[in-house]
Amino acid sequence: MSENQSTVIPVNKTDSAQRLSTRLAFLAAGLVVSAWAPLVPYAKDRLGLDEAALGLLLLCLGGGSLCAMPMTGMLSARFGCRLVILTAGALTCVILPCLAVVSSPLLFGLTLFLFGASVGTLDVAMNIHAVIVERSSGAALMSGFHGMFSAGGFLGAGTMALLLWLGMHTLAASICLGLLVALMLGIASPGLLHEPDASDRDGPQFVIPHGAVIFIGVLCFVVFLAEGALLDWGALLLTAGRGLEAGQGGIGYAAFSIAMTLGRLTGDRVVQRLGSKLVMLAGGVCAATGFFAAVLATSPVVAIFGFILIGIGASNIVPILFSAAGKQNAMPASLAIGAITTIGYAGVLAGPALIGFVAHAISLNMAFAGLGIAMLLVAASARLKLFSGQAA
Repeated sequence: MSENQSTVIPVNKTDSAQRLSTRLAFLAAGLVVSAWAPLVPYAKDRLGLDEAALGLLLLCLGGGSLCAMPMTGMLSARFGCRLVILTAGALTCVILPCLAVVSSPLLFGLTLFLFGASVGTLDVAMNIHAVIVERSSGAALMSGFHGMFSAGGFLGAGTMALLLWLGMHTLAASICLGLLVALMLGIASPGLLHEPDASDRDGPQFVIPHGAVIFIGVLCFVVFLAEGALLDWGALLLTAGRGLEAGQGGIGYAAFSIAMTLGRLTGDRVVQRLGSKLVMLAGGVCAATGFFAAVLATSPVVAIFGFILIGIGASNIVPILFSAAGKQNAMPASLAIGAITTIGYAGVLAGPALIGFVAHAISLNMAFAGLGIAMLLVAASARLKLFSGQAA
């Protein structure tokens, strides 16, 4: 059967429970990560920090994630995804309320580092779990899993913002969100895989990333860089000569996020029907078109439409890359997921600085045009055997 032909995969009760548990893990992770965002202004006021000092402290969050991600593959291969997911999830639930009350900058930085490490561990472990579940099912599932993470982002940020708007103290609101995450993970627990994947358990515990894994990681870096650029610089692009006021700059990123979430929630059926190669090719071209439209637009409507195209196009590329990481033979899947997540996440952290450097040296429009060209290169990579559904 060719890759582009759809097929009906029977789902037994065990598979169904594993899929549900994986979706809940992604939903919980998205919720706890986004629940932190509304707390940032309160932390700034509580600690008496200026923007520069706060920015330096926020690097601790990314630093914690980058330190934990490479080790998570080894932990999952040794102890199984269930223990790692539940332990990391429990830590995030405990640490989140601490971020609402810590009043010392030094202690706040340490708490942020631990929160980032817990979130990074949860991120890698749930993606390893997702790869195993998808591989055993024989169906395309990764886009839907990542769609639940995006949905959790809306739920977490929205719920936290609502509770704070209603006058609830930041500590009480954080505890509520932590309990919600704990409830989700508790419901997910029975369906999570107890034992390590056989191929990972019997393989080496450490391998220097190489071959296909490095290539997939670089592609993740590019896509995450593009997503991070929209978050950090998208509003400025829309308010610089395109008719939007400063208070309306966030509309573009909101449109992008909604388009990406919808694209991921429907992506499994699209990938199952069209094949990962065609979806990746079309997605890269669509995202590149969106970047070029946003750059060339003279009206806010066209620019926002460009953001929507980017969201639709990019939505299923990262899930396809994670699926490919689970199929490659260069290194065990658990270690490969840890490696590409680390490389990709570096794109999120490096994005603001790289775009800022190019914008300062040339212009913000040229920086975004460069991202469009990078997405075309991602699209061109779809022709490789790695994304044809065969192991490489």
